[in-house]
Amino acid sequence: MVWDETVAFLLVLFFTPPGAYWQAGAFLTFRVFDIAKPPPIRYYERVIKGGLGTMIDDVAAAFYTLLVLAGARIVIG
Repeated sequence: MVWDETVAFLLVLFFTPPGAYWQAGAFLTFRVFDIAKPPPIRYYERVIKGGLGTMIDDVAAAFYTLLVLAGARIVIG
């Protein structure tokens, strides 16, 4: 992981419930979104050039991760 991914993942961890399972799930979910780049993540990466586009790409993956974690927290409790 490079600094842009580290910053985005630290943002995810800030909102992740405590516990190793939550943190591992957050990491795996973040990596899936960062690699798969679902819309609009791929759009941001292509349109916004340079470091800013890369950073926004990872922040968007972090946002998607937080949505998944919020849904899991509602279901799991």
